Amino acid sequence: MTDPTIGSLRVNGATLHYEVRGQGPLLLLIPGGTGGAASFDGIADDLAAEYTVASYDPRGMSRSTLDDPEAEQRVAEHADDAFRMLELLSPGEPARVFGASSGAIAALHLLITHPERIACVVAHEPPAVEVLPDASEHRALIARVQETFHAQGLMPAMAMFAAGLKKDGDTTEPKAEIKLPPQPAARAEQTMANLPYFVGRIVPSFMSYAPDVHRLEALSGRLVLACGQDSRGELPYRPAAFLAERLGTELQHFPGGHTGLTTHPAEFGELLRKTFRAKA
Repeated sequence: MTDPTIGSLRVNGATLHYEVRGQGPLLLLIPGGTGGAASFDGIADDLAAEYTVASYDPRGMSRSTLDDPEAEQRVAEHADDAFRMLELLSPGEPARVFGASSGAIAALHLLITHPERIACVVAHEPPAVEVLPDASEHRALIARVQETFHAQGLMPAMAMFAAGLKKDGDTTEPKAEIKLPPQPAARAEQTMANLPYFVGRIVPSFMSYAPDVHRLEALSGRLVLACGQDSRGELPYRPAAFLAERLGTELQHFPGGHTGLTTHPAEFGELLRKTFRAKA
């Protein structure tokens, strides 16, 4: 794997750690969940053959520090962080953007607020549950997760959250713990360190975000809504499927499930490259 060029960017209330590889038009990768720039290690090198690939740790995650660790998190501010990355790395030149999960929500808001800076956005399973007809049920789930987190702690809250994301009737037991090789093990440790912030700050803010669907309709030519082919029936699949139908666009299926980027990196990266080429 090629060593990236490392940088830090000062933004409102935070300092962002970012990594850049390759050359060509800018492709900005926005991680989701507890992931940072490292969550793209499996695809960044391949994409860097064609693009200047930039990824970063979102504010409050891993190496991107908050001035105030207790600050409330807002989608608009996270999207503005992505905009600042575009301004730094691709001034005046429309960029390609990929966002996964909560990163896909930030990417949607970036497209809505700065369409002139965007050539194409691929949004993979944005959990924008407010667009769904049964949004009130998901609001109630998020409220229960927050109550559980504050009353009982992280792991009971995570168990409740994970159960709420699964397919209806799926009672699959969690897989037995497996020993990871050193690099993924270090990443898993960082993921655990990021979890309280994710559950307490990111989940309630991002999953209560309602995108401006009329703006997205007007910008649908620059948006690809994507899902994992193994995610059908799960909650994170549904908002992208709903939005694609509403916008009259094709839903793009990527290998694997919600974390297909990690489980099927080669196939995922190849399809991402083809998707951006098709939009060129």
